[in-house]
Amino acid sequence: MSKRVAFVTLGCKLNYAETSALARQFAALGWEEVRPGPDVAIVVINTCSVTEHADKKCRNLIRRLHKTAPDAKIAVTGCYAQLKPQEILAIDGVDLVVGADRKGDLVRLALEADGEKHSYSCEINEVERFFPAWSSGERTRSFLKVQDGCDYHCAYCTVPLARGNSRNLPIADLVSQAREIAAQGIVEVVLTGVNTGDFGKTTGESFLDLLKALNDVPGIERYRISSIEPNLLTEEILRWIATGTKFLPHFHIPIQSGCNRTLKEMHRRYTAAQFEAKIALIRDILETPEERCTRVFFGIDVIVGFPGETDEDFEETYRLLERIRPAFLHIFPYSRRAGTPAAARPDQVQDAIKTLRVQRLEALSDRLHASFTAANAGRKAHVLFESTLKGGKMFGYTENYLRVERPYDKDLIGRITELII
Repeated sequence: MSKRVAFVTLGCKLNYAETSALARQFAALGWEEVRPGPDVAIVVINTCSVTEHADKKCRNLIRRLHKTAPDAKIAVTGCYAQLKPQEILAIDGVDLVVGADRKGDLVRLALEADGEKHSYSCEINEVERFFPAWSSGERTRSFLKVQDGCDYHCAYCTVPLARGNSRNLPIADLVSQAREIAAQGIVEVVLTGVNTGDFGKTTGESFLDLLKALNDVPGIERYRISSIEPNLLTEEILRWIATGTKFLPHFHIPIQSGCNRTLKEMHRRYTAAQFEAKIALIRDILETPEERCTRVFFGIDVIVGFPGETDEDFEETYRLLERIRPAFLHIFPYSRRAGTPAAARPDQVQDAIKTLRVQRLEALSDRLHASFTAANAGRKAHVLFESTLKGGKMFGYTENYLRVERPYDKDLIGRITELII
């Protein structure tokens, strides 16, 4: 058997971090990571299950990879593998399904696979172990997994069923991983998790204590916080960030709806007014009056077409987003997920209505992003350039996540460069 392994990752940056961890385990045993092809011995697919479309994409991908690498063992892990292991195992070509609590055993299980189909999924109340992970392979940025699982149980979401309860490693372990990242010459770290700001449930430590400890790691020059619930991004955290830390003015915050009735039925933990006030507070702390609504990059998650959402409910969301002026919208049409309270509701919104609402928010997002970009033109910024070369150009990102292009210069790769946008 050739010692060649291929990886395919779907879904969130947390999945990418976990795939990188698996790849390093294979590499430590002398395996070569390659693209999927007929000479590959093992294919590992790390799946997503956030929507029905994601499940379908996973199934189609498995079938395509089996045709590409017909003799390879196919091992499937990730959220879809945890939620529907038997459905995946029934697909031609799949040898191994590994659930959330066994992800750390995947390499051994794949190497031991005997040609028979095996499922190593688990009951969700057994999902308590933590699989440490950080992404590698890029010279500029790494995603560091600091937390897993979620205790919130929103009415539309299967993530708690797929990932289990909120849990984390000790701060000391995460600092050690950040030092490993720095040793690779990577200068920017993105903190990621299922409910990132809920860090501390396992160890009794606080998210702010984690941020302070990571801020002191030599070699890491910039940090970003990936998706964080608005109630967990506290004033104390914000005021500490504003003291001149390595944490950047870039926040990915889910609102999901701007209608209070819908938020309550979703089981969200804030009102529309509280969300709007949190955005204003962040700007008060991190922006000067001259920079108002132009320095902090907000990416906001929105779900359209939640069961029972009326035209007026949607208009409330639209008007709120117009007022708070985020830099970008991540828009998701509601997807019915088995096992969630929202899936059982009789007042499902028609797909055609969801499509129209998505289109309206996409247009709003384009307008907001163009305005944010224009407001930053002519300003001094610090850009971390990446190695991508396309059309003689390279690109990188500013502190507030604006994408900047310039003529390719290999000496700038992985370096933070000051320039005028």
